[in-house]
Amino acid sequence: MKEYLRERVDQSKNAAEARLIVREYLQARVLEALQRAGAFGTWAFLGGTALRFLYQLPRFSEDLDFSRMSVPESQDHTEGDFLRYMDGIRKTFQAEVYEVDIRPRPQAVVQSAFIGFPGLLYELGLSPHVNQKISIKVEVDTNPPAHAKTERSIRRNHVLLNLFHYDKGSLFSGKLHALIHRPYVKGRDVYDLVWYLSDRTWPAPNLPLLQASLAQTGMGLSDTAVGRWRTLVAERITAMDWDRVVADVAPFLEHSEEIELLTRDNVLNLLN
Repeated sequence: MKEYLRERVDQSKNAAEARLIVREYLQARVLEALQRAGAFGTWAFLGGTALRFLYQLPRFSEDLDFSRMSVPESQDHTEGDFLRYMDGIRKTFQAEVYEVDIRPRPQAVVQSAFIGFPGLLYELGLSPHVNQKISIKVEVDTNPPAHAKTERSIRRNHVLLNLFHYDKGSLFSGKLHALIHRPYVKGRDVYDLVWYLSDRTWPAPNLPLLQASLAQTGMGLSDTAVGRWRTLVAERITAMDWDRVVADVAPFLEHSEEIELLTRDNVLNLLN
């Protein structure tokens, strides 16, 4: 499998694209390891990386985000499962002679781990520093908001995956929650919004999930207010520093010329 990765790197247009491809390959292999360990019995995939793997979102992503969709008998059992899944990831990569460093935090409500690969970029000729590490962050919300809807899909991205994930309307709601509630500007959120809104066949957002998500993060809104999500998002878009929006998303675009389409006026027109 390392030889396959080396071939993909050699086919890249430049070093920046090659690093993005390496990260996405590692994401796919982490998902494969989680699948083998049984994580997708309860872990539902969501977020920008889910959009890329499931629906070919034309931008690269960084983290692997999940919601745990069933409540275990005890918190210890939750932590035990998380650590077992991380150990499965470690063994998968070590069997293929990858150096892997996993730093888990299983005690929090949002469990997380950084899965690092020291020396891989150097080995692939993408860094002059032998100790430079490329990392994948895994996050699992063990107390997700109610009303999410899920489904399963088989996809092939480097490897064959049978993914348990939020449905389209619930994925959309997750992005709207991030845009409305996130306390800082993240241009990738704005790009994803444009991608959603430009597809007239994409289902409407799961509004009960959006309402529950906002309430859980301290923003309780009525049904009527949540139904005006376009206005709520437009207010945030209007207030954003657009240079920061562009700077955040530009390095992740599969087609760099698309950045010219990401203007405030275009986003507001789509919302309206």
